[in-house]
Amino acid sequence: MRIVEIRESTVSIASPIANAFIDFSKMTCSVVAVITDQMRDGQPIVGFGFNSNGRYGQGALMRERFIPRLMDADPDSLIDQTNDALDPHAIWTAMMTNEKPGGHGERSVAVGTIDMAVWDAVAKIAGQPLYRLLADRYRGGVADDEVWVYAAGGYYHPGKGLEGLKDEFRGYLDRGYTTCKMKIGLAPLAEDLKRIEAALEVVGDGQNLCVDANGRFDLETALAYARALEPYDLRWYEEAGDPLDYALQAELSQAYSRPMATGENLFSMQDARNLIRHGGMNPEQDVLQFDCALSYGLVEYLRTLEMMAENGWSSRRVVPHGGHQMSLNIAAGLHLGGNESYPDVFQPFGGFADDVEVRDSRVGLPDIPGVGFEAKSALIDLLRRELLS
Repeated sequence: MRIVEIRESTVSIASPIANAFIDFSKMTCSVVAVITDQMRDGQPIVGFGFNSNGRYGQGALMRERFIPRLMDADPDSLIDQTNDALDPHAIWTAMMTNEKPGGHGERSVAVGTIDMAVWDAVAKIAGQPLYRLLADRYRGGVADDEVWVYAAGGYYHPGKGLEGLKDEFRGYLDRGYTTCKMKIGLAPLAEDLKRIEAALEVVGDGQNLCVDANGRFDLETALAYARALEPYDLRWYEEAGDPLDYALQAELSQAYSRPMATGENLFSMQDARNLIRHGGMNPEQDVLQFDCALSYGLVEYLRTLEMMAENGWSSRRVVPHGGHQMSLNIAAGLHLGGNESYPDVFQPFGGFADDVEVRDSRVGLPDIPGVGFEAKSALIDLLRRELLS
């Protein structure tokens, strides 16, 4: 058993939308295929992966460092003899050979993208959906059959006013979502409050709405928003300040009594641990949003979940960023608290399998081997076209 070839490509996920910090007019995404020598129905088993939105494609790092290290490694050193499969942990170690500690920036995205493809291949070789494989290995065989999800949208968009925002959220509710998320911070506070109130006209209770500032605010602005948001009793107030400004997060935690969420831009177990140690987060109500596809992949994610448990945090407080099928499998297999969903944006990467129905903001997973990319027709067509043609 061995990896025969690893292919990567960069694709566009550009759109005219914007959050408080960036626009997505030039956004790209890396896609990866890990081709193995294992056969199924006369074809080699191929694992696919991609990186989450918000970070650009990482092809150069993969081509120059991580793919060559894997292809140069002794194939026997990458095998899990116990399970007769590729060993994601050994593969991760091979990729990170000669990498210094720290510097958890774009390399974490490159490694996480390849790691996703490796786990897809491992589950396909085992003939299991990934979430079932994860439950068997790490949760005593017990998986969640469905996962809570929320519809992420509400981006700033040229020419889209309050009625457009309400129409967007009505569309999410019509498709079975009860909880939605919108962006704040690009407009002045008074304008954002009008947008929030418009959204609440559609979703109803404040617990059905999350707001996300994408790290835009300094402490003064974060506190001003906190005071204004408090009466709405929102589901959560997300990433008010810079993701590494733990002091800001800690002070905000003292001033804002409602749930907060952050962590999508922390790309290592060590950075996640610093948030828990120094960010003042409340393990009884706050939400952590670490995204495996941006943070060295599932191998590192397992370390992060272990660290959380050591610090008194339940895995149910994790609701990953990214809105993709990999995080959905992790949520179901490792007992997380839910998953983001992108019903309309970042297609075809956002959203889940074609025949998955959202009911009361909950979804199931397809019963097919791997992550389930083959059950999302537009996505698997793109992956095969870009990587296997």
